[in-house]
Amino acid sequence: MPGLQDVSIEAMDPQRFASVVSRREYEALVDLISHATRELRGRVLWNVNSTAKGGGVVEMLRPLLGYCRGAGVEARWVVLSAGPEFFEITKRLHNRLHGFEGDGGSLGTDEREIYEETLVANAADFVRLLHPQDIVILHDPQTAGLAEAARQTGAAVIWRCHVGLDDANDHARGAWNFLRGYVLPAHAYVFSRGGFAWEGLPRDRIAVIRPSIDAFSPKNADQTREQSLAILSTAGIFGHDATGCPMFTRSDGTPGRVGRRVDTLEDEPLASDHQLVMQVSRWDRLKDPLGVLLAFAGHIASRTDAHLLLAGPSTEAVADDPEGAEVLAAVRSAWHELPSAVRRRVHVTSLPMDDIEENAAIVNALQRHASVVVQKSLAEGFGLTVAEAMWKQRAVVASRIGGIRDQIDHGRSGLLIPDPRNLEQVGTAVTGLLKDSERARQIGAAAQLSVQQHFLGPHHLGRFFEVIRRVVSRREHGSSMP
Repeated sequence: MPGLQDVSIEAMDPQRFASVVSRREYEALVDLISHATRELRGRVLWNVNSTAKGGGVVEMLRPLLGYCRGAGVEARWVVLSAGPEFFEITKRLHNRLHGFEGDGGSLGTDEREIYEETLVANAADFVRLLHPQDIVILHDPQTAGLAEAARQTGAAVIWRCHVGLDDANDHARGAWNFLRGYVLPAHAYVFSRGGFAWEGLPRDRIAVIRPSIDAFSPKNADQTREQSLAILSTAGIFGHDATGCPMFTRSDGTPGRVGRRVDTLEDEPLASDHQLVMQVSRWDRLKDPLGVLLAFAGHIASRTDAHLLLAGPSTEAVADDPEGAEVLAAVRSAWHELPSAVRRRVHVTSLPMDDIEENAAIVNALQRHASVVVQKSLAEGFGLTVAEAMWKQRAVVASRIGGIRDQIDHGRSGLLIPDPRNLEQVGTAVTGLLKDSERARQIGAAAQLSVQQHFLGPHHLGRFFEVIRRVVSRREHGSSMP
């Protein structure tokens, strides 16, 4: 296997937050950053995860570490080297941490041996980079087995779990039992919700950090309607030629142009004047794109003229999600079984991942063009696509589960589905918004305000520094964790 992959991070100036938060919040952030940069001087802030492409962890890491660098903190990001057997096991763990059986495979001696051998090899490379004053943040099950080796160098170690469920079942506890011994050496454990914290972890080492979006990234930055239409036409989502320029601004401030085309399964191309219901997510059973397709076919198509677009990343580009191709294949198979009158209004789209920021600009344009955005997850740690769509003043229909509940105030800033497996509930909620554009507009406006107040980078960055500071203080002075 190749060694650890070092991911390039562009420094970004935290001063840009002044335009999207209140003056009081901005001044508090500046003060916290000032303290953090003084206390972290001479230390490297390491982040380790399993991929540099695709998924919510990547979406959060890239801007947060960029702002850390912009604030004067030496932040670095490395990605594990692992084979397909390792990722099959960690995908199994991911599913079970959400309370689902997943592929039904074992988490026994053979799986533990593969898991440990992979991480021992990665640890040998990683510890050579560490200094006793450094801080290491390990993300999700893939990296838990590095905690002990990192701690032995004298570095402060934080394990951050982005997935979980509030009401644990036997599947979740089985995953906990597999991982707990690897996780325990960390000095702190960070979860996205308090209810996700595991049994058997020292309570005084547990902290909660809610995820966030970056308002200035290519995925969330403002786009004019003409810009969005040009991007979607150039990418091949619309069936007509672009009349504008498909430009966007990259994270480093330089101009970018959308040039690659999507791969879409469809009978007829989408038109820009169609009402559009959309879900964009990884091709993951827990995101339930197949359920969205069936809800549209059974409970939306006959009551509206809307089209459905299911979008996700090219499965060839997401190495740490071995089930993606299977899920996409199941969705494509179901599409072929639809009645022709429904099938011509359903579009299954794989988005290019060669240029991550080009991909983000396409997603941005899609979310801005949608009439209603759906996130019908069966389990969800947080669900960044919900906050992204809310930021763009879209009306969102989403499952009442996990971190989605923290984002949506039902009836005011979005609609929550009590039972995501109830396709009629999904259809009724979506159809109601399609038929009442004024209500959808009001919900979208409230949604953007909620994200501005709770789920932008300043809130996350501030809490990020606060937890790091307390971990360092705990080690040096014996103070307690938040």
